[in-house]
Amino acid sequence: MPREEFDRGLQLLEDDLLNLSSMVEKSILRSIDALKNRDLKLAEEIIFQDNYIDEKTNQIEEKCIHLIATQQPIATDLRRIVVFLLIANELERIGDYAEGIAKISIAMGNEPPLKPLIDIPIMAEKTSNMLRNSIDSLVNRDIVTATSILSADDEIDDIYRKVYKDLLKFMLEDSKTIQRATYLLWVAHDLERTADRATNIAERVIYLVTGKSDESS
Repeated sequence: MPREEFDRGLQLLEDDLLNLSSMVEKSILRSIDALKNRDLKLAEEIIFQDNYIDEKTNQIEEKCIHLIATQQPIATDLRRIVVFLLIANELERIGDYAEGIAKISIAMGNEPPLKPLIDIPIMAEKTSNMLRNSIDSLVNRDIVTATSILSADDEIDDIYRKVYKDLLKFMLEDSKTIQRATYLLWVAHDLERTADRATNIAERVIYLVTGKSDESS
């Protein structure tokens, strides 16, 4: 494969990754909308959409493997393909979290959440911003933005601890709230893990640009 064709293949691979990230970010935000609005139809759509996310991830993996097998890339080229492969897997897992939140909405049915949804939508907005910024840092090969995402994860952890503490108080005061509180704990946990995955993507970008893993990870 001539160098020009190889470079084109790498660019198409990165474009696929950007499309996947857009699908995943949309699923996360829509899953919270479904939860807030008790929109069970939307929740079902999100669950179905995860099939497309999985399919897109598989396509990216196959392209990565094909390029490695046929071109035997070394140094920067190999690092780029491996990073794309790892990021695709992180995005696929975030898609799973969106699907999980949608399934929680369906399990809740028409029952309203235990408490007004304030902290959880904030978590969702901040985690989606982290994801978007991590992908932007990939596009721009921007380690400054990537590094800032590592500290942003601490804020998500703080919100998660607050949500956990608030819901635990409900459960301790009234055992009848345990199921409803547990649903929201699962949602908060999925968002916290989404932030962790966005952080992982940022760390992959740092590795791509510098050839070194982030020392704080």
